[in-house]
Amino acid sequence: MAGKITDFDLHCHSSVSDGSLAPEAVVARAAAQGVEVLALTDHDEIGGLDAARAAASAAGIAFVDGVEVSVTWRGATIHIVGLRIDPDHPALLAGLGSVRSGRLGRARRIGDELAEAGIEGTFEGALKYAANPSMVGRTHFARYLAEIGAVPDSKSAFRKYLVPGKPGYVAHEWTDLATAIGWIRAAGGRAVMAHPGRYSLSAGALEDLMNEFRAAGGEAIEVVTGSHSPDQYGLFAEIARKHDFLASRGSDFHSPGEGNADFGKLPPLVKFLTPVWHDWTV
Repeated sequence: MAGKITDFDLHCHSSVSDGSLAPEAVVARAAAQGVEVLALTDHDEIGGLDAARAAASAAGIAFVDGVEVSVTWRGATIHIVGLRIDPDHPALLAGLGSVRSGRLGRARRIGDELAEAGIEGTFEGALKYAANPSMVGRTHFARYLAEIGAVPDSKSAFRKYLVPGKPGYVAHEWTDLATAIGWIRAAGGRAVMAHPGRYSLSAGALEDLMNEFRAAGGEAIEVVTGSHSPDQYGLFAEIARKHDFLASRGSDFHSPGEGNADFGKLPPLVKFLTPVWHDWTV
């Protein structure tokens, strides 16, 4: 890997899943803010990759085909990023289709739960924010709840309504860890655990997850991400070293001004880690 390239952002979202910008606009923002290698990793969907790849070529930055697969592990939702996938691989396409098939029904149930809590019309409101209706999810509900003043911002919507134990949370069974990693590897990709600090797991459960991820063929974890606090950068750097994982870096960008995640804001990986891109040519 040429030493001149320093800004890799290997986790972001477009309006094809739950981002607010079209794939071309995501690429333009990333390039304007100094990203030199970008992966688009929409949730369970690869429909934005062609447009993003063409935009990256026009902007003069390198592009990585990616996806973020939703997984259920011990009742918790875990996300696995696939990098350098073949987006035309039949097993991956079929698998992602099976994951997407449950999203619309879940969204309707979220709307019903919020109606019982006294907030009507949220399913229809969330659909206004979903450029791809088959991908309507919690982020779209959060944006609508902020729009109508039920919460001050979308982040507050998650805390008040859309996480376990709150009135708008609906559990859903996604695919399992080994199956998701199998799809990614079959498509020639590298499996990366997304933002492991977000999962509210005990130390023992986190250790079990890391071991199962490794045993199933997972190769890397996100260490520096917009979804981690600065303290967590060090914690997961040590976990990556302990388990001999490659390390990844990505903003988890969804929308301008939404949360702390944006392009060009993250520190580099610490030097003792081996980057997930160490053997790439871009």
